[in-house]
Amino acid sequence: MRRLAIAVAMLVLTALPAQAQMLAQFNLPKNLPGNLGSSIPGLGGTGSAGKLSDADATAGLREALKVAAERTVGQVGKADGYLKDPAIRIPLPGMLAKGKTLLQAVGGAGLVDDLETRMNRAAEAAAPKAREIFVKAITDMTLQDAQGILSGPQDAATQYFRRTTNQPLTSAMRPVIDGTMRDVGALQSYRAVTDKLSALPGGGVGGLDITDHVLQKALDGLFHYIAQEEAAIRSNPAARSTELLKKVFG
Repeated sequence: MRRLAIAVAMLVLTALPAQAQMLAQFNLPKNLPGNLGSSIPGLGGTGSAGKLSDADATAGLREALKVAAERTVGQVGKADGYLKDPAIRIPLPGMLAKGKTLLQAVGGAGLVDDLETRMNRAAEAAAPKAREIFVKAITDMTLQDAQGILSGPQDAATQYFRRTTNQPLTSAMRPVIDGTMRDVGALQSYRAVTDKLSALPGGGVGGLDITDHVLQKALDGLFHYIAQEEAAIRSNPAARSTELLKKVFG
């Protein structure tokens, strides 16, 4: 079965003569299966040792996803992984964010700062749950999925993760976030903030699912760094930490 190899070759052929620009964008393997690599100027592919099979290409994509997932979960699922990272720090939701100024004016700044800290702590506690879910998505990846990732846009792997893991991540992380928010006092802190705001003119916040807010922002943070890791593996040789990644994306 050579569909993956053909897809790679088509990407190269349709990009000529702007071949160098295409390679910089997709970092396609220089040694394609069969005689495809040697038939395209500038791609090499001589000798059976340098040829890349469908199995190698798929395995390389799986490994790339695994590396991206491990790095991401390791980065965000630790103390201050969300809280001290401006790119993914979870802010106060909606009307609470607007009411922050009101609370600051009456000496309630500490309340909102405390709530924001506890929200981020809950996300950090839940993030490690993503590891096994990402691994399952990688294991279940088909040749068709791999072909779509290889021939797709620069964030095709990230899109694959979103499509296949968003629901199981939501189910796995929600109870952890809810339980952690109770344990660290975030729900009590939330009630203290909303009670304080409700006592101020124009300070009502209405109904708000604070757990859902933290969960959605936690997922956004995970996929933010999955996308960065994917971009690094595609474009930065130093990010290809295994021989197979170097072979597939080099």
